[in-house]
Amino acid sequence: MERYFVKISFKGTGYHGWQIQPNAITVQQVIEKAFSTVLREKITAVGAGRTDTGVHASFFVFHFDSNNTDIDTRNLVFRLNSFLPSDISVHLIRKVPSDVHARFSALSRTYKYYLTQFKDSFKTETAYYYPVELNINIMNESASILKYYNDFTSFSKLHTDVKTNLCKIFTAEWHKEENLLVFSIKADRFLRDMVRAIVGTLILVGRGKINIDEFRTIIESKNRSAAGPSAPAHGLFLTEIEYPEFIMV
Repeated sequence: MERYFVKISFKGTGYHGWQIQPNAITVQQVIEKAFSTVLREKITAVGAGRTDTGVHASFFVFHFDSNNTDIDTRNLVFRLNSFLPSDISVHLIRKVPSDVHARFSALSRTYKYYLTQFKDSFKTETAYYYPVELNINIMNESASILKYYNDFTSFSKLHTDVKTNLCKIFTAEWHKEENLLVFSIKADRFLRDMVRAIVGTLILVGRGKINIDEFRTIIESKNRSAAGPSAPAHGLFLTEIEYPEFIMV
């Protein structure tokens, strides 16, 4: 039995997230069907984490175990991309030690949220159109506070099955890319709906509806109802997963 790491990207518009669910099409479901068909064995894909319905990933990793110990990985990439739908792409497949895990071996994850203040027909499914003036400087001052906390219950989806709401945020900041406002956040782990809830609350800060002290109070309250509404899923991308150097994905 050999273990393989796979780097993929996907546009999440047509999927109910990564993880298999009853009565819904997910990325994991499509991936497992494609790999099982091409490799002619039952393949189970273990993802680096979950993504919510409609969320995209320009960088996602999963691993699978195979009885085939001599897979031509370059050829397999080509065959899978011919088999998979156009909104899922396989970029790399490589053999890894059997104790390496796509989820538990990850050191950090980075998400980016894209917001456009100008109507753009080509970004309707990949950026949140929000034509309201925002104070990016105040939003960044508030975002910088996140690094000093580790309990993000206020930004977590309620009634999830996680054992802890503790996370370590390394960076959190807004910047401009052409006509886009982009929020980048890097942490060791994320809670369900966490990034979108943070973005939605920071938008209220940028509009002057919440000040910096109130943003801090929201975090400390550990109360989801105290924070702002979640920003729409279609503006969110998983953009990087960091692993120890020897894994090299």
